[in-house]
Amino acid sequence: MRSIPSLSISPEKVFFIIAKSRQSDSGADSGGVILDSGDDDMSYGRSGRGEATDRAELAGFIRDLNVDEQIDLVAPTWLGRGDGDLSTWRELQAQAAQAHNNRTASYLIATPMLADYLEEAMTQFGKSFEEFEEHL
Repeated sequence: MRSIPSLSISPEKVFFIIAKSRQSDSGADSGGVILDSGDDDMSYGRSGRGEATDRAELAGFIRDLNVDEQIDLVAPTWLGRGDGDLSTWRELQAQAAQAHNNRTASYLIATPMLADYLEEAMTQFGKSFEEFEEHL
């Protein structure tokens, strides 16, 4: 049986990103329109204050990660998206390293279904979001 590769980023950081990504997406559809803000002044527009705050916090958190952690955040995104599996993990990591630049946070935040992709990847690594939520 093949061993599970190790990640440079802790599962807790990945699950934090999943949670923040879901928070920033929860008030908006794919077009960025607020669906239910409870505030008539904010019920339509590009983004509400809460969404912008969550996205800014998420972007800052990702930017503060070291390069290896950022790479090991992009590669699982691709893994969860179905671009490979654990048997091709090293190749996904190498591709993420080659593609790495200073726009990683923007790239990830703009990725539709980021939280779902990361959660799927973490499942492949034997980690569960539910276990993480229990410790909050």
